[in-house]
Amino acid sequence: MNEEQTVIRRRQPVEGWASSEVNAYLIVLSGRSVGKMFKVPVGRVNLGRSLEADVRLEDEGVSRIHANMERRDDGTVLLNDNGSTNGTYVNGTRVSQMELSDGDRIQVGSVTILKFSYQDSLEEQFQQQLYESATRDPLTQAYNKRFFTEQMEKDFSHASRHNLALSLVIMDVDHFKKINDTHGHPAGDHVLQRLAAAVMGSLRAEDAFCRMGGEEFCIIMRDCAGPEAMVLADRLRALIEATRFVYSGKEIPVTMSLGVSAFTPGRHTSGADLVQEADQYLYSAKRGGRNRVAGPA
Repeated sequence: MNEEQTVIRRRQPVEGWASSEVNAYLIVLSGRSVGKMFKVPVGRVNLGRSLEADVRLEDEGVSRIHANMERRDDGTVLLNDNGSTNGTYVNGTRVSQMELSDGDRIQVGSVTILKFSYQDSLEEQFQQQLYESATRDPLTQAYNKRFFTEQMEKDFSHASRHNLALSLVIMDVDHFKKINDTHGHPAGDHVLQRLAAAVMGSLRAEDAFCRMGGEEFCIIMRDCAGPEAMVLADRLRALIEATRFVYSGKEIPVTMSLGVSAFTPGRHTSGADLVQEADQYLYSAKRGGRNRVAGPA
């Protein structure tokens, strides 16, 4: 890396376009949430690890309020380092203040690299579709396993640092192989799609519903203690049992078993601990007769 520099550059956001036709964005190229876009509105935007940051970056090398960006009325954007511990770099050069150009790469923390970009509405839409395709399961539209792995550790780290409640629910469709064998794989796909839609329609906005593969799903429940998670899990169990699944005119009875784990400081040291515990409770529910919830008393 070069020595810290203060560089000011003045240039139109995109050659030949009026600033009103495009918006400024940060796109995550490296680190957690790869592909995610953050819009940079007119005014001041804070980047950092803090909950108060407008652009929140989960990277231990990022300071709480690491840097800020100022977007002016003419569309140009000024990046300012906020006296961060590990510095702010643009295209490999450490900077304290710099006017950004389209395509600049900003490194903050140990692994996070952001691309600064001016984009029109079509490009924004395309980028959003890329992010969705990278994080969503195409069959059910639940988040995929890659998203779950990143989000679980992110939420566990936050709950551990701030001593907040965090619960995890793992659910599995009972006798799903029998559904496929009896009614065919298209019927099995229909069951998974309808089940996912029913569950997603019953969750809070802050809950992350993920498909782990096959007929197994997980729900990361932020700010939710064990007793509340148990109540919600049983509500979902009852919902699926009462839902009519019909394919090619034939009704398919569907139930699911669920395991619940809740973060306990000192006992759980990582998100993987919560996953392992919820998985054990899931198998306990299956051994107990299926179509039931098992979890902490």
